[in-house]
Amino acid sequence: MSAIEFVKPAFDVGMATNRLEAHQDFWGEEIGLAYDHLAKLGGGLHQHRWRQGASIIKVNHSRAPLEAAAPGGYVGLTLAAARAATLTSPDGLAVALVPDAPTSLRLHVGTADLDAFRAFYGEQLGLAPEPGPAAAFRLGENVIEAAEGPAPARGDRFAIGLRYMTVQIADCDAVTALTERRGAEVAQPPRTLGTVRYSFLRDPDGNWIELSERASLTGRAPRPD
Repeated sequence: MSAIEFVKPAFDVGMATNRLEAHQDFWGEEIGLAYDHLAKLGGGLHQHRWRQGASIIKVNHSRAPLEAAAPGGYVGLTLAAARAATLTSPDGLAVALVPDAPTSLRLHVGTADLDAFRAFYGEQLGLAPEPGPAAAFRLGENVIEAAEGPAPARGDRFAIGLRYMTVQIADCDAVTALTERRGAEVAQPPRTLGTVRYSFLRDPDGNWIELSERASLTGRAPRPD
């Protein structure tokens, strides 16, 4: 296997919170996104999902108090929308709404090393470079774009705030092994939850990337643990 087969032309973003009602008002009412569904993850975590184009904005609500850690490297979102606005989510994430934006969702990243960012998202994860002067990569209708700055904090993926992105792939085990051979850090090996097999990588700044093999997208049940 030399190329990664993505099965959805977009990536998703995931965050954790103790403030579910505030997020429901923010994503559903203030921004106006359509609610997708609720997924129960176990351990007192409920994942609420809103649609932005082909992407899912995943809000993982915890009954137990979450760590209020320093923000990681995923620092903001730009969303294509019917109106222009500069907003802040209930947990402090910068969200810009831009009419006629060229991408449905743009994920903004702060990195201590642009070369390492380019090597990870381009060479190891296999996203397509976005033309232009910025350090940016595209997956279908989405772009992830970096700006150089101080090293972000390396936190738990269920600390408060935007903590991970998800790419949907055809074979979680094969892609996890491939990215590890390419030099990526595997933070969690593949496991199966219901109809999804998934693993997690960490990029050079410590940000979490989920590799998700979802039966509804691949057309087959994932292998069991």
